[in-house]
Amino acid sequence: MTWSSKTLKFTAAASAAALFLTACNGDGDTTDDADIDAEAGEAVDESAVGDMDADFLTIATGGSSGVYYQIGATMTDILADELDSDTSVQASGASAENINMLTDGDAELAFTMGDATVQAMEGTGPFEDDARDNLMAIATLYPNTVQLVALENSGIESVEDLAGQNVAVGDVGSGVELNAQMILGAYDMDYDDISEDYLSYAEATDQMANGHIDAAFVTSGLPNPTLVELGTSTDFVVVPIDGEGRENLLEEYDFFAEDVIPGGTYVDDEDVETVGVTNHLMVTSELSEEAVYDITAALFDNLDRIHSSHAAAEQITLDTIDEGIVVPMHPGAARYFDEQDS
Repeated sequence: MTWSSKTLKFTAAASAAALFLTACNGDGDTTDDADIDAEAGEAVDESAVGDMDADFLTIATGGSSGVYYQIGATMTDILADELDSDTSVQASGASAENINMLTDGDAELAFTMGDATVQAMEGTGPFEDDARDNLMAIATLYPNTVQLVALENSGIESVEDLAGQNVAVGDVGSGVELNAQMILGAYDMDYDDISEDYLSYAEATDQMANGHIDAAFVTSGLPNPTLVELGTSTDFVVVPIDGEGRENLLEEYDFFAEDVIPGGTYVDDEDVETVGVTNHLMVTSELSEEAVYDITAALFDNLDRIHSSHAAAEQITLDTIDEGIVVPMHPGAARYFDEQDS
């Protein structure tokens, strides 16, 4: 994977996010205890966050059959054990809905993809004219890989072959759907060229198994459990996202990076080129510095438990907590990570 090639672009996005937050709070100082730089998403001053404790914590994830949910469920168990918090994991339509839950006060932590987070800051896409203030992260987690799959007998071998086909594009407003729109656009296509269907992972694979859906966009860690299950009963192929379309995508959107689905992940023997987006563990700015410090410590002191939740979670490490981050870090998280470097 070539995440390092995107560093300069992510630096600009993170710096812009930090300036945006500063404008909203009127205070541009960074936390004295944190040496997180602009590339990592500047840590904001303690005065920019609230005083909420960690007694009640809800983590907004994604569909109950997805990777977000599996990892989030393990995180809630850890927080309940380590902090004696009243915790819950919330299934959702993923990124866009999770940001709404976070900013509406319906969740304290949330999984989001970097693309949806940037759109929320800018007031674009599903957040058109409704930009969200004070978005903060605990860390980036692992890259979500865009997986475009099609029935083997559909004849679909490229993104362009989706024309005229029945295609599952994810839940409405989800990060998957945002990716689907962007990828189609990069190949000079849109929903007018396909018959789109807004389905969760489980619904999409059920419909593929029944022959009602020809292809589906799935953006998640590798492997996706529903695709593994689909492969036990249905022949499908992984469609590459490559060529000029991929170059257009990488040039237009800073949060995408080159990625590969390794041969053997599902039914393909060869590696398949695609793109990926970094996941963020977001946190409400209403939580105090001390509360988020404790949350961060509980999670990252128990990485072995998180790693056991799903294969994708094994990529979550202290060395990668700032890779591709597009918002400022909460000062509580920044303080914890700073201590690990001292």
